Amino acid sequence: MKVGILGGGQLGRMLLQAAANYDVTTFVLESDPNCPAAHLCHSFTIGDITNFEAVYNFGKTLDALTIEIESVNVEALEKLEQEGVKVYPTPAAIRIIKNKILQKQFYTQNEIPTADYVITQSNSELPNHISFLPAVHKMGEGGYDGKGVQVIHAEADLGKGFNVPSVLEKKINIQKEIALIVGMNAKGETIIYPPAEMIFDPVYNLLDYQLSPAKLEEKQLWKAEAIARKIVNGLKSPGLFAIELFIDKQGDVWVNEAAPRVHNSGHHTIEANYSSQYDMLWRILLDYPLGNPNAILPSAIVNIIGAEGYTGEVFYQGLDEVLTMENVFVHLYGKKQTKPGRKMGHVTIISNDYQDLTHKANKIKHTLKAVTK
Repeated sequence: MKVGILGGGQLGRMLLQAAANYDVTTFVLESDPNCPAAHLCHSFTIGDITNFEAVYNFGKTLDALTIEIESVNVEALEKLEQEGVKVYPTPAAIRIIKNKILQKQFYTQNEIPTADYVITQSNSELPNHISFLPAVHKMGEGGYDGKGVQVIHAEADLGKGFNVPSVLEKKINIQKEIALIVGMNAKGETIIYPPAEMIFDPVYNLLDYQLSPAKLEEKQLWKAEAIARKIVNGLKSPGLFAIELFIDKQGDVWVNEAAPRVHNSGHHTIEANYSSQYDMLWRILLDYPLGNPNAILPSAIVNIIGAEGYTGEVFYQGLDEVLTMENVFVHLYGKKQTKPGRKMGHVTIISNDYQDLTHKANKIKHTLKAVTK
């Protein structure tokens, strides 16, 4: 079977590593010839995943297509789907999720609990919505990894808003942020991974570290799983989906955002779960039985992010020390250049003891740094 991946970053790299277990020929479309996935696929094509002709020409001889990132040319995927290429997730699902305005409207239409919001066409409209403050302004399209998201605490911050179609979302008083990975095959059968609690870097708004399974009250877990399943069932699309949720100070559960792909919050599943999120997506693409999403052991993830003040050829300070730690697994993404805030890799820790997980996560965070030579 010939399967193409749109995008060749770290998620594509790990998806290709999991493909080694299956009889599949892999193809990657990516504009950067030095991307992390370039050397792992059977065939690499240089091209823009947002360009109609590039995506259509890449996909027309393949059996199936999937994505590493949702900023792809949906019109080309729709044409390929009409011509018989299996596209997972479906172009219809990608179209909804890639635009935060359509995504929020989808939640409203399907009675899925989400923060109150208004749609703005330009930042000049923000003074009309003072009652929403504090709020979060999110670009409709183009935001990624904390970019395109701006917290507006008070009227004095209104100038920080985006002058493009966006969502102004009332800020929830958050107790915890969690993520659930849900997989659905073409038969409509679903699996759901245990939730991960996410702790974010306050400067870069990127995942700093996480713990899984998250410690939740039973009622909160039921609500979170019910919301995640309702979203995926409503999208009516095979594929793998990451559902990010908030738990507020009153214990209520709200959906934040969804991603129609393998996700950073599921990196730990490579070592910590019986079937990783990457293995699960291959099972879905190849129409194999769904795997077991359960945890083997609790886990933590620490992101390796380019250190402040360093730009250039990367050097991993403290790597040798981290590699000597027990039940610790280092994943470097093969990026040769570092810069402040750039994702350079992650470290997974597994242990039965949550105190051991948090202790090691904090030690690794302060020991392993992406700097320059």
